[in-house]
Amino acid sequence: MAQIFDRSSNALARMSLVLTGFIIIALGVTLDQLQRSPWVTRQGQRADQPVPFSHKHHVQGLGLQCQYCHVSVEKSSYAGIPPTRTCMNCHAQIWTNADLLEPVRQSWATGQSIPWTKVHDLPDYVYFNHEIHVNKGMGCSSCHGRVDEMPIMYQQNTLQMEWCLNCHRNPGKNIRPTSEIYNMAWTGASELKPVWCAAADAKGGTPTAQSVTCTTSEPTTGGGNPQLASLKLSPALFAQNPMSMQAASQSSDAPATMLPAASLHYTKFTSQEALGSFLVEHYNIRSPRELSSCEVCHR
Repeated sequence: MAQIFDRSSNALARMSLVLTGFIIIALGVTLDQLQRSPWVTRQGQRADQPVPFSHKHHVQGLGLQCQYCHVSVEKSSYAGIPPTRTCMNCHAQIWTNADLLEPVRQSWATGQSIPWTKVHDLPDYVYFNHEIHVNKGMGCSSCHGRVDEMPIMYQQNTLQMEWCLNCHRNPGKNIRPTSEIYNMAWTGASELKPVWCAAADAKGGTPTAQSVTCTTSEPTTGGGNPQLASLKLSPALFAQNPMSMQAASQSSDAPATMLPAASLHYTKFTSQEALGSFLVEHYNIRSPRELSSCEVCHR
C-alpha cells in the first residue's frame, strides 16, 4: 500500500480522528448552551401585549393583591387570567379615554376576550398545579420573580425541567410560611431577619399548612402586645388549647383567630435551611425522591 499512501497519511488519519472528536464535543456543547439560552427558553424576553399592563404600577404603586386578578391561584391548577370585567371595575371610572386602554373597552363592548400573549407557557405534556404549590408554601416570587418591579411582565426563570428538579430535590430552600406567599420582598430567615414558628397537631381535616403559624416579630413582645404574637391561626391550633380560644374571645382587642403566645412553643429560625426543614416536615411535603419522580409532572 506504500505505493498508494504516503508515510504521512498515518499522521493525517490520527489528526483527522482527533479533530472529528473535537468537532463533536464542540457541537454538543454548542447545542447544550443553545437549548438553555433565552432564544429557546424566552427567559427575560418581554412579549408584545395588546395592552402594556404594568404589574409594577398596579402591585407596587396601587397595592393590588395577586388574588384580585388571579382569583383561582389558591384553588385551581391555573392561576387564571382576569376577565375584562376585572379591568373595568376600575377603568370604567378612571382613564376612561386613554388610548392604551382601547383594547379593554373594545373587549368590554363586544364581549370578545383580550388576546393576551402567555408569558409563562409550559409544554402541553407538563402538568403544573398552582394550588398545591401555593398552599404548601411556595411564594409567587420564587417562580415568577419580583413581579412588583416589572413594568412589563417577563419570564425570569427558564422553566426547564432542570430548574424544576433543582427545587424538587431540595424544596426547603424555597418554602416559606403560607402567610408570606404573596410577599414579593421575602428573602427567607436570617440572623438579621429571624422567623419564629409554632406548630400544632392537625385535627379535624385541617390542612397541614394551616396547623403552622409563623411571625417575624418575637412572640414574647408581639409587636407591643405581649398577649398576641401569632399571625392568623386555624382551629387546629385552638384545638390543642381550648382555653386559649376562650381567653382570646374575651379580650376586646383580640380577634377570635389570635392565640396568646404563651400557649404555643415557638422556635426561632435564623437560616432559611433550618426554617425550610421545619416547614417541609410540618407541611407534610413529600420526600425529594418522590418529588423528582416522572409521574409528578408528566401525567
